[in-house]
Amino acid sequence: MSLLATRGLVCRRDGRAVLDGVGLSFAAGEIVAIVGPNGAGKTTLLRHLAGLEEPREGTVELAGRPLAELTVGARARRIAYLPQSAAVYWPLLGRDLVALGRLPHGADLGRPLSAGDADAIARALERVDGAAFAERAIDTLSQGERARLMLGRARATEADVLLADEPVASLDPSYALDAMEILRGEARRGACVVVSLHDLGLAARYAERIVVLVAGRVVAEGPPREALRPEVIDAAYGVSFRSVTVDGIVQPIAWRHPS
Repeated sequence: MSLLATRGLVCRRDGRAVLDGVGLSFAAGEIVAIVGPNGAGKTTLLRHLAGLEEPREGTVELAGRPLAELTVGARARRIAYLPQSAAVYWPLLGRDLVALGRLPHGADLGRPLSAGDADAIARALERVDGAAFAERAIDTLSQGERARLMLGRARATEADVLLADEPVASLDPSYALDAMEILRGEARRGACVVVSLHDLGLAARYAERIVVLVAGRVVAEGPPREALRPEVIDAAYGVSFRSVTVDGIVQPIAWRHPS
């Protein structure tokens, strides 16, 4: 049963369809990866799922109810959204950054936290292995350490849905794997996790389902072996792919013969 769904979703900008009739469903307890070339509509889709953009046509539904009917506060409590290259412009302590995830629940960070908020923050820090950074200013942390705390902020919301837009962009392999493990843990606790990725290998390894977007349309959807068939991704990305299998998981590799 789907927790989050889109029906006939359309978004147009400057006369161009950025999303063109997208119909998808996402269930609790699964990771769905959204992949596709630059400009495919991945970020726009996630922003619509988060309720940050209103569809030109179609609907987004949360637990069978149109998302547009929910108050901003109700959406913020049920949907955690981690934007691409999320930035913080002042030197918060790591703990305070994670604590921002409790704002939708009424936390006032200028006052002592409730026991419930404090427990949620502690759980989030533990889940992302961020205790070592909790008392450090975030402008002293590496990009990978900051990314871990950003995931902690989303985790602290304890939302039903976690949307992450390119959470591993610019991270080294170790931190990228850590981030995907954190997202996998969120799915295992019962959250609906939707993540956009450029790394098809990570998508194949961690996602139960993959959606391939091209020019705002869904061109493939299904388990990794099905969605990442060579004929699909060759056409989507305009380059030939080869595949290797590691521990039973197919890993696509973009390949171009020297000219």
